[in-house]
Amino acid sequence: MSMDITFLGTGSAYPSPSRGASALVLRREGECWLFDCGEGTQTQLMRSHLRAGRITKIFITHLHGDHFFGLPGLLCTLSLQSNPDPTKPPKIDVYGPLGLGNFIWRSMELSHSQLLFPYCVHELVPTRDQCPAEEFKEFSDLDRDEGSPQGAQRRILYLDPAENSYLLVEDEQLVVKAFRLFHRIPSFGFVVEEKPRPGKLNVQKLKDLGLQPGPLYGKLKNGTAVVLESGVTISPSDVLEDPVPGRKICILGDCSGVVGDAARKLCWRADVLIHEATLDDSQEEKARERGHSTPRMASGFARLCEVKQLVLTHFSQRYKPAAQRGEGDLDITQLKRQAEAVLGGPEVVLAEDFMTMEIPMKK
Repeated sequence: MSMDITFLGTGSAYPSPSRGASALVLRREGECWLFDCGEGTQTQLMRSHLRAGRITKIFITHLHGDHFFGLPGLLCTLSLQSNPDPTKPPKIDVYGPLGLGNFIWRSMELSHSQLLFPYCVHELVPTRDQCPAEEFKEFSDLDRDEGSPQGAQRRILYLDPAENSYLLVEDEQLVVKAFRLFHRIPSFGFVVEEKPRPGKLNVQKLKDLGLQPGPLYGKLKNGTAVVLESGVTISPSDVLEDPVPGRKICILGDCSGVVGDAARKLCWRADVLIHEATLDDSQEEKARERGHSTPRMASGFARLCEVKQLVLTHFSQRYKPAAQRGEGDLDITQLKRQAEAVLGGPEVVLAEDFMTMEIPMKK
């Protein structure tokens, strides 16, 4: 099953000619999940190889404009391009902090726009320790469902005190959870993890037990025990090799650190950790004041989690892509070197707009 990540915007604060505002797409078997939607994201989508109509889920890390100002426009465009057949309407799920639904509905109302497909906004209720005390806004009046627009649904998600995280999606193949980050306003990280796949069947052992290739092999592969004509019962555990671990992708919003112990547990040995590095290490004090990270801070968390690959993104617009660097521009590659100095073995990648990363299946 194919999986890849395409970066649509890797800059912070605002879109520029060299870097779009924050946005990336995780594509799995043709279905696209969008993470953050800064201003200009739909234009970036049009310039990419991706199809906006494939988007089924949108995840917003936090409510700073450079991460979600592009959302109303994108939703309206998707509506214009949607199938008018009411019997087969697409559905989009939007996940983000409390207040996101109100922003979408007010934007639609004030612009006299109507989305022609059903959608659901899943709002995460943050905790006070996710930002400086003076910056926290209660928004308690927004957790009451006073009626959503036609075609819209709302779901309020509270922190699971036992898991210290938020369960967003779970099906037979994967699970998606959110965890808390510390920023100037409440911010979140997301982990997408595939569930383990059954191991290979030991065909020779099955033959030795008297079971020839056929439909019963499929039942064992799917975890169902079978009974032979001789009365012998074969359990899947008897003939299956160890399960094959699924892929794990972690995408963090803006932060200068994590809140609680869930982040480390959820990101443990991730295949890819996508972490912001707004400023270089010489600017760490300024970064922390603004709730951001440097390469050293990002790689420190990556090292703690023993991740396989660290991808840095959300660069200050002062750092031009290496290919566009001119005289007097700051050297973006220094951020890579600073992260590598801390991380050591695992690979460090600098994200660039329209860069696509393949995430191979494990064997």
